[in-house]
Amino acid sequence: MAHGDEAIRSLRDALDVSPENIPLRIHLAQTLSGLGRFQEAEQEYREALSRAPNDASVKVGLAECYYQQGKNSPALVVVESLVGKRGTSAETYVLYARLLLRESKVSDAVAQYKLALEINPDAEDPELSDRLGLVPEQDAGEVFEGRVRESWGEAPTGEVEADIERPQITFNDVGGMQTLKEEIRMKIIFPLTHPEMYAAYGKEIGGGILMYGPPGCGKTYLARATAGEIQAGFLTIGINDVLDMWVGNSERNLHALFEQARAHTPCVLFFDEVDALGGRRSDMHSGSGRQLINQFLAEMDGVQSSNEGVLILAATNAPWHVDPAFRRPGRFDRVLFVPPPDLGARAEVVRLHCLGKPQDRIDFEYVAKKTEQFSGADLKAIIDVAVEAKLREAMKTGTPGPLTTKDLHAAAKRLKPTTREWFATARNYALYSNQSGIYDDVLEYLKLK
Repeated sequence: MAHGDEAIRSLRDALDVSPENIPLRIHLAQTLSGLGRFQEAEQEYREALSRAPNDASVKVGLAECYYQQGKNSPALVVVESLVGKRGTSAETYVLYARLLLRESKVSDAVAQYKLALEINPDAEDPELSDRLGLVPEQDAGEVFEGRVRESWGEAPTGEVEADIERPQITFNDVGGMQTLKEEIRMKIIFPLTHPEMYAAYGKEIGGGILMYGPPGCGKTYLARATAGEIQAGFLTIGINDVLDMWVGNSERNLHALFEQARAHTPCVLFFDEVDALGGRRSDMHSGSGRQLINQFLAEMDGVQSSNEGVLILAATNAPWHVDPAFRRPGRFDRVLFVPPPDLGARAEVVRLHCLGKPQDRIDFEYVAKKTEQFSGADLKAIIDVAVEAKLREAMKTGTPGPLTTKDLHAAAKRLKPTTREWFATARNYALYSNQSGIYDDVLEYLKLK
C-alpha cells in the first residue's frame, strides 16, 4: 500500500473514533487534495462545513476543490460569501481572481488579484500575474483591463495561448435542460462516441452550437459540462482574449486560439458573449471589426486548416446582434434557447446557495415553485436578501437565527426575476423578426405559439 493511502487510512480510522474533530477532518481533506483526489476531499470539506458552518478555512478548501474539478459556479458561490469581509485571506482573493479569469472577467480578476497582493505581497502567483498581463512597472507600460499597453513603436507579435481545462463535471451535474442536452449529444457527443455511425454517412466530427437566452441561466456551465461529458479539452474564449489595440493582432489572436484547439483535439472551443466578436457587419462603421468577423468565419469554415474534432460552442444574451452569416450550415448550424432554470434546477440552485449557512428544514421545492422565471443569479439574490433580513434580526436580539422556508419566500416576494427585461426585448424579435424561425422556442416559452 502506498504511503499516501496508509496516511489516509490512518486519518479515516481516527475520524471514526472522533467524528467531531474538525482540524483532523480538515487535515484529511488537505491530504486528499495534495494527492489530487479532489472529489474525496470535497466530501470531507462538505462534512466539515456541516459541523462548522462559519469556518472560513473550510470554505476556502471546499472552493479550491470545486475549482480543481472545474466546478466554477459552486466555487464562486463559496468564495463570494467570504470576500469583502474583515480578515479574509489573500489566498482567498487569489482564488477569486482565478475563478473570475476562468469566466473571462479579466478586469474584475485584475482588481481582486491586486487586492490580494495589497493584503499579502507573498501571495503573488507568477503564472496568474502573467495571464492577467500584470508585469513589473519597469518592464512594461500601462496595464489596462488585464492587457499591457505597449509604448508606441513596433507592434507586439507574440501569439496568445489560453489554458486548456479538463472539466470534471458532466451532464449529471446540470439540472434540467433535457432538450438542450439531447441536441448537444447529437451534434457533439455521439460523433465522438459513435464515429463509425457518422462515418457511414460521411458526416465529419465538428461544427458549432450557438446558445442564447437570458443572462445567468447556465450557458457557460452547460458548455463546460459538454467538455466533461466527452473528456475533451475546454478552451473558453472571451473578448479580452482576442481584441487587441494593434491593427491585425485581433485576427492573429483568433487564429492562434483556433490552432491551439486543433492541436489538442477533441477540444471544445467556447466563445462567451460571442456577439461582441461576431456582431452584424451591417451595424459596423469600423473596417477592422468587419475584418475580425471575416477571420472568425474563415476559421469556422476551416479554410486553411481542418476543424475535425474541434467542437465549437458559443453563448450570447443578444442573438439578434450576431451576424446572420454565422448561422449558415457548417458554422453555428444549431441555435438553442437556454431558458431560466426549471423547477428541479431552481431547487438545486437554492440548495447550493444555502450551503454552509444556518438553516432549519428549508423546503427547497416550495421555494422553487415560488420563483418561476428566476435566473441562477436571481436565486442567489434571494438568499442574500434573506440573509440580510436575518442579520437585522440578529443585531436586535443578539442571537443569529437559522434561515427558514418562510424567510426565503419573503425574500422572493420582494424581488422580481431579471429575466423579464430580457424576455420583453426577445418577445419583439420573436414576434416581428423571426422569418427563419430561430426564436420559435422563445414564443413557446412565452406561450405565444
